[in-house]
This record gives sequence, structure tokens and C-alpha cells, in this order.
Amino acid sequence: MIVLGIETSCDETATAVVNDKREILANRVLSQLDDHRPYGGVVPEIAARAHLEHLDRLVAEAMDDAGVDFDDLDAVACTGGPGLIGGVMVGTMTAKAIAFAAQKPFLAVNHLEGHALTVRLTDDVAFPYLLLLVSGGHCQVLIVEGVGKYKRIGTTIDDAVGEAFDKTAKMMGLGYPGGPALEKVAAKGDPNRFGLPRPLRGRPGCDFSFSGLKTAVRTYLDGFPVEQQTDEVKTDLAASFQRAVGDTLIDRARNAVFEFMRDYPGGKTLVLAGGVAANKYLRGRLVELTDQAGMELVAPPLHLCTDNAVMIAWAGLERFRLGERDDLDFKPRPRWPLDPEAPKRPGAGVKA
Repeated sequence: MIVLGIETSCDETATAVVNDKREILANRVLSQLDDHRPYGGVVPEIAARAHLEHLDRLVAEAMDDAGVDFDDLDAVACTGGPGLIGGVMVGTMTAKAIAFAAQKPFLAVNHLEGHALTVRLTDDVAFPYLLLLVSGGHCQVLIVEGVGKYKRIGTTIDDAVGEAFDKTAKMMGLGYPGGPALEKVAAKGDPNRFGLPRPLRGRPGCDFSFSGLKTAVRTYLDGFPVEQQTDEVKTDLAASFQRAVGDTLIDRARNAVFEFMRDYPGGKTLVLAGGVAANKYLRGRLVELTDQAGMELVAPPLHLCTDNAVMIAWAGLERFRLGERDDLDFKPRPRWPLDPEAPKRPGAGVKA
């Protein structure tokens, strides 16, 4: 089987071709960082227009890289949500047009499922496994029982961890994108200098909270006159923030590991996925946790943690070989939970 994937949910325009031998035949990603950097964050209208401008070319380049034409495809997959709706619409309409013209099955993929299933492409991880999904918009713990079968056992009740990284970096003037910039600066700092909170640490359950941690950083910054906000202060504050995030993730993930091992004694894998999974410090902390629990931490290669079309093509292929298809009247979704039956969390809003 050969599947073309299209990803346009945020600020990367991406196309890819994969096959059922777990081979990545093509992988094209066009970043829009330079377009959004002057604004300090993603501007949805600019993102959608950039997708519209570049997507056709990137599809052609991916097909050429893979050495296939549309007749060789078995299906066409795209991100159908969640994401910035303008970009999702561009990708969905393009995929529908290709599928209709080439008379190929169309699959609308949940962007989060793309992240969740990437390790089955890269590491052939078997079901069930525990998933820690951490990105700019989501922070959840889910039990992955199979394709399309997700049980959410924890979520953020306010900010996602990637959102907290980006907003903290912006407060500190570290530039955009904030997460990688903060990680780089934190590597040089003293993580013990500032006593930042560890939200929800020690409490039952697997939910997360990062809003108070972000506010604590703001309070420390406000305590220093501008002339005293030196590079040393910022590196130490970044390091302290990153350690606090790590401590919080470990505490909440430990509860999730115990719950998972109790209910799924055959499961031995904790999967780390999403854009924040590219953070090497957090990966190292989670390895310590899984080693203690007798589990294995598996995360995609760094270039497949951030948004890409490889994960969309693979998730589409996983669904396609189970006999699933989507109609061409599929409506793009700005919100699309992996576990729609999970109870809402007070204060979490759409992030639940």
C-alpha cells in the first residue's frame, strides 16, 4: 500500500508518501517561521494563505521524490482537524480534489492520532501502550488500545505544556519559536536558583496544570528592574522553569504509569509524542521514570515529533488497511478529541 499524506493544521505545510513496509518514500516540510516571527506567534490568516500558496508544489515534489504518480497511490490522507481551521480547510480540499480526480479513497485523519501512531511506523510498537501527548495545544495522557481506540486518563486543566514554554519564552524575550529557544538557554542555567511551583504535585490523578507556573515566572521577572534582567537571570530562570515542568510531568506521568500497569499488565511501553517530545531534557527525565517502572520509553525521531505529513500518511494507512474510508463531504474540524467520551475537566475548556 502507498499513501499520500497532507498536513496543514498550523504553520508547517507538509506532504509525504509512505508505504506499508514502514518506508518513508518522501517527506517535505515547509516551515512558516519567518512569516510569523515578526508577530511573536502564529497568525491564522497568514498560515492559511501560505498553505494555499505552497501546497500544490509540495505535493508534486513529494510525488517526484517517491517516484510515483497518482495512479500508484492506494489512498490520499490529510489532517481533517484539529487545528487552525483555515489551514485545515486548505489541506482537506486539496486532498479531496486529488482523491476525486485520481479515483482514490480519501481519509481525514485526526492530527492527534497522527502523533499517537507515529511510533508504530518508526518502532513497530504493539498495542496497548500509554501515550503522553505534549504539544503547543495539548497535554494529555491516553491509553492507546488500537487504531481509533483511545482512553483519556489525564489532561491539562489550563495551559498545554508547549503553550507554557512558548509564553514563558516570550515573557523573557527569548524569541520565536519559544520552546526550542527556552530549551537552549536553559541548558546553560542553574535550575535551582528560583523556587518555582510544581502544580498538582503529589495529588491523585493524572491531570496537569501549568498556568500557575507560568505566572510564577512573570512574578519573578517583575521583581527584577529591567536593568537587572541580565542574561544570567534569564538563563537561570529558564533552567528553573524547565526543571519545574519536568518535575510536574514526571509526577503526573508516574500516576498514569501505575494506572496503566494495573489495568493493562501486558503493556510495557510509554510513548512520548507531540512537538514538546523533541525536548531532550524532558525525554531524559521520562527515561528515568520508565526505567524505575520497568517500562520502555519510545519517542519518534526528533524530525517526526513536530508537525509533519509522514504521521498523517501513516495514520491514514493504518485506518485504510482496516477498511476505513471517509466521504468527500467530510467537514474539517477545528476541535477533534481522541476520546470524545472522556469527562470534561473544570476549567479545561476546549483543551479537554
